[in-house]
Amino acid sequence: MSRLLHLDASARRESFSRDLSGIYARAWRAANPGGGYTYRDLAADPVPHIGQAWTELCDHVLAHGITDIGRYREAVRTPAQAEAWAIVEPLLSELESADVVLIGTPMYNYSVPSALKAWIDQVTFPRMRLTGRAFVVAGARGGAYGPGTPREPFDHEERYLRDFFLGHFGVEDVTFVHAELTNALVDPALAGLRGEHERSAAAARELAGKTAVR
Repeated sequence: MSRLLHLDASARRESFSRDLSGIYARAWRAANPGGGYTYRDLAADPVPHIGQAWTELCDHVLAHGITDIGRYREAVRTPAQAEAWAIVEPLLSELESADVVLIGTPMYNYSVPSALKAWIDQVTFPRMRLTGRAFVVAGARGGAYGPGTPREPFDHEERYLRDFFLGHFGVEDVTFVHAELTNALVDPALAGLRGEHERSAAAARELAGKTAVR
């Protein structure tokens, strides 16, 4: 049975990234009526940042050459580490059991929100591999950061996530769906680009639905 893990990270309750991830999730669930579905709102219910005890778990896994996710629990040796593991375990279980990981995230300050980065840090351990899974990122950006645009070099959102999923998790199946120029709706200086934003958002909504049933 296929399983979808759906994460949202936008601080806005109504956002383009949430809209796009919702379109994908609904289309995926319609195409996989028997599939499993897990949802986490990382902004409304934040994952704590890692602390000292988490680093001790990480060091133990690395020092003892533990690469099997099912053996990470062996690193727990103190009450503080047990508390850290209690945070990690459900997050890691959701991730490991998913066939598709859907992340709805805006670009904040050229990168990902801290809420998403906190989740990534909690579930990532040395030499960890998630090969065979697919990641889908439904994103929104205030400006235009696509290929050939002046701000393309400032895109540390897609570049970071794509490099991380491949370089650390060994995942090559990564799809990005972006709605761009969302600030054109609120910034008078970008008002002339509203039409371009609307075209970008419409194309992203269509792609989100199609990607889910590929």
